[in-house]
Amino acid sequence: MKLLPTRKLGINGPDVSAIGFGCMGLSFGIGAGVDRVTGIQMIRNAFERGVTFFDTAEAYGAQNEEMVGEALASVRKQAIIATKFGFKNGEVTQGTDSHPRRIREVVETSLRRLRTDYIDLLYQHRVDPAVPMEDVAGAVKDLISQGKVRHFGLSEAGVESIRRAHAVQPVAALQSEYSLWWREPEAEVIPTLEELGIGFVPFSPLGKGFLTGTIDPNTTFGANDFRNVVPRFTAEARDANQDLVDAIKRLAAARHTTSAQIALAWLLAQRPWIVPIPGTTKLHRLEENLGAADVDLGSNDLQEIENVLAGITVQGNRYPPQLAKLAGK
Repeated sequence: MKLLPTRKLGINGPDVSAIGFGCMGLSFGIGAGVDRVTGIQMIRNAFERGVTFFDTAEAYGAQNEEMVGEALASVRKQAIIATKFGFKNGEVTQGTDSHPRRIREVVETSLRRLRTDYIDLLYQHRVDPAVPMEDVAGAVKDLISQGKVRHFGLSEAGVESIRRAHAVQPVAALQSEYSLWWREPEAEVIPTLEELGIGFVPFSPLGKGFLTGTIDPNTTFGANDFRNVVPRFTAEARDANQDLVDAIKRLAAARHTTSAQIALAWLLAQRPWIVPIPGTTKLHRLEENLGAADVDLGSNDLQEIENVLAGITVQGNRYPPQLAKLAGK
């Protein structure tokens, strides 16, 4: 097993590889995914290359958690597994459900699928407006006291929810979108995490693939690809946002690296407790992503990137309306 640098997720969280592996795209959301055997091998490939932090969720389907469990069973004590609860029947389209009874049910199911007796990091996938955050945090606190969960996390939660949860059960990490083309967390969320000692796990750190430079206005997505309904991925928006991609390509070429590595290295340079979780189904992309840990962006590099970004306005919302209303609450 190769070694990657490690980072601690906040004051109370686990030590994890500086770059994690987001498992969602293996079976959910981004294209058709891969078959079970291929997915298991990708997870093992990531572990063999130094990744110790793996992210899944009930909502990604039973097979996603099962692939993680089978792939990591023989190295369970060396891996940090994160999963999530929070949707009715595990279906995003059915809306949220974070009632304590449901949380307990999801955890029991996830433990079986993951072939483990504890979950390292349990996230609420989205804030549930029908359930007080204190009840959610209290339910997870009970699971922690029972040894079934080790750390509590939130996903796409706003500042008020973070503070209310943290007051009941310390939050180890917040998972939200953050990248060179979505920097909203910098306004309120990141300062709050810094104040409270909470780690930050950016998902879609490569802008759902856009920041890699491999997507253009003529790219087509498969029928099951989530990007088909994302306003930021309309042909018009992709055309308008090409300036950002071109700028990142120039920065990468000047440093003899790749666009993806610049995007990930930029995130790593923001705070020592930020751990991005790019996902991929391709081995060469996995190796490229992990290579970002070796890209050291100095203050001059970061200032140059800042200057470039200041002259670019990204076009298009990051979520369709029905999903946007669940974020940042």
